[in-house]
Amino acid sequence: MARHPEFQYLDLVEHVLKNGDRRIDRTGVGTLASFGAMMRFDMSDGTFPVYTTKRVYWKTAVKEMLWFLTGQTNIRSLLQENVKIWTDWPLDKFRKATGSDISQDDFEARILADSEFALQWGDLGPVYGKQWRRWVGPDGKEYDQIAAIIQTLRSNPTSRRMLFHAWNVADLDQMALNPCHNFYQFFVGGLNDLQPGGKPRLSLMVGTRSNDLGLGNPFNTCQQAALLAMVAQQADMEPHELICVGGDVHLYLNHIELAETILKREPRPFPKLRLLRRPQSIDGYRIEDFEVQGYDPHPAIQAPVAV
Repeated sequence: MARHPEFQYLDLVEHVLKNGDRRIDRTGVGTLASFGAMMRFDMSDGTFPVYTTKRVYWKTAVKEMLWFLTGQTNIRSLLQENVKIWTDWPLDKFRKATGSDISQDDFEARILADSEFALQWGDLGPVYGKQWRRWVGPDGKEYDQIAAIIQTLRSNPTSRRMLFHAWNVADLDQMALNPCHNFYQFFVGGLNDLQPGGKPRLSLMVGTRSNDLGLGNPFNTCQQAALLAMVAQQADMEPHELICVGGDVHLYLNHIELAETILKREPRPFPKLRLLRRPQSIDGYRIEDFEVQGYDPHPAIQAPVAV
C-alpha cells in the first residue's frame, strides 16, 4: 500500500524539529529552520491535498486565493468574507502609529463600517494580488501575469515561460509582508499521447522563500491546489501534480507543541475536490463553486501568528 502523501509534510516537520537551526527571526519569536525541501501531490484523481492531522480551514484558504486573483490589497473585502488572516499587520501598524490599544474585533468592525478608515488603515501595500494582476512596468503599463499564463497555456502549452511571481524588488518596502510563496510555474504533460476526448495534464510548482510549517504551509498547499484546479479548468486541462518547494522551512518556537501533536496523529484520506461550474474566466470563481467531499480531519490546533 502506498504511503500517505501527507507523510511528506510530517517527515519535514519532524526533520526540522530534530535538526533545525535555532535562530531569532524577523518577528522576534524565534524558529527552528532548515533549508530546501520538496513535496509532490498527485491531484489527477480529484484528490485535494488538505492535511488531515489537524483541521485546515480550506474555505478560508480558498477565499484568500480568490482574493489574490482579484488583485485587491485591502483587508476590507477579506473581512466581508469573514476572512481575518491578514488583520494582524494593519492592526499592528495602527496601534503603533496611534498608541491605541484597540482590540482586533473593534478594529475589524471599523474597517467594515467606515470605507475611509479602511482606505487609510486597511491597505496592505502592493502585496500578492497587485503583483499577480497589476504589475507596473517601467513604462507605467500594468501587466496581468495570470491572464498571460492562461493565454499561453491555450496557445503554446509547451512553453517554458509559463510562470508568475510577486517579488517586485521596487515594491518590497511598501508591502505589509514580503511575499512568502513567490514563484509559480506551470508545466503541461501528456500532449503526445492524448486519447480521444482526453485532456493534457497540468502541473504547478510553487516556490516559497519562507515556509512556516505550522500555519502557513498547510494553508498554502490547500489554496495552491485550488489554483491548479481553476487554471486547469480554464485551459481545458486536467490537474496533475502540485509540487511545493520550500527555501527556509521553519517551525516557530511557539509552534513546537503543535508539531509534536500532529506527529502523534495518523493521516486520514485526503478529500476530493470538484468544481461545480466553469466560469467564463479565472475572475469568475466563487467559494460556492468548490465542492469538497470526504474531509475528515483530526481536531484543529490553535496557534499564534508571528507578525
